[in-house]
Amino acid sequence: MNLISRYIIRQMAVMAVYSLLAFLALYSFFVVIDEVGDLGKGSYNGMKMMQYVLMQMPARAYELMPLGVLIGGLISLSQLAQGSELTVMKASGLSTKKLLLILSQFGLIFALATVALGEWVAPALSQRAENLKAGAVNGKISTGSTGLWLKEKNSIINVREMLPDHTLTGIKIWTHNDKYELAEAAEAESATLNPDGSWQLKNVRRSVLGDDKVSVSSESTQRLPVELKSGLLDVLLVDPEQMSVSELATYLKHLKENNQQTQTYAIAWWRKLVYPVAAWVMALVAFAFTPQTTRHGNMGLKLFGGICLGLLFHFAGRLFGFTSQLYGIPPFLAGALPTIIFAVLAVYLIRKQERR
Repeated sequence: MNLISRYIIRQMAVMAVYSLLAFLALYSFFVVIDEVGDLGKGSYNGMKMMQYVLMQMPARAYELMPLGVLIGGLISLSQLAQGSELTVMKASGLSTKKLLLILSQFGLIFALATVALGEWVAPALSQRAENLKAGAVNGKISTGSTGLWLKEKNSIINVREMLPDHTLTGIKIWTHNDKYELAEAAEAESATLNPDGSWQLKNVRRSVLGDDKVSVSSESTQRLPVELKSGLLDVLLVDPEQMSVSELATYLKHLKENNQQTQTYAIAWWRKLVYPVAAWVMALVAFAFTPQTTRHGNMGLKLFGGICLGLLFHFAGRLFGFTSQLYGIPPFLAGALPTIIFAVLAVYLIRKQERR
């Protein structure tokens, strides 16, 4: 990497980080306003609110990374063009192909940062943030008004809530036979997770349906073999967009084995898989919307258009994911199409710019 390459990448990286920090500050401001209403509930105070907001920031940084790359690239390249630095570089032998290679290196750096955030940092901190808030507000983690529903082989399991220490409470289990007839119903006061993945039920009441009678029994403790991995219980408490690719793949496998709908999680899996590429694509889009000289149109107008395009990508990706479920669009297209469209647009605009 020569001096010019390092200079361009440094300029673009600095502006991309500044843009990302500006968006995160704006996001945090609105989150704090939203969270003020929960202050005073249980032990949820100002300190815990700030912890919650800070732990959610890596997830937001992951979502905003392509937008930060686009705006940072637009601003830095526009500054280089306005100062005639791009013109001087091209006059000294920097071809468009070499410049695109430099932009690709810049995009690759932020693509790798997106992978690191999306796979390791954001999912773990998002789960901890939700557990922190739920535990502080009411001492429990609720998955909805009816609790968490799981399907395991011939059993349907309902867990009313999960405590911050991963203790399950209000467990109900319905077991059916091969003819899908109810054969057994059980209820347990609570359960803890064993190291081998099974559940240790406590205060179990069981009703077995016979041909002409119902046998009722109770036990103080009972081991329940469950193939569902303990980590998946944490996964189910967060939004699919906040899960890592590996977590999504594990849960998708579980859903398929139990013949359940996978569309939502499949779209999220493909979107997470393709999303780091979007950071690289946005570096090309930034170049496509940057006038190479101050004579090529209104620079401020092009910069504004590029920013609007980045916002369109940010919100269109989510909207397309929701609408695709309604019309049965294949998960691959639902997750990858926005990035593909922007990549094609970037190539078209760059070629058009070079023909001038």
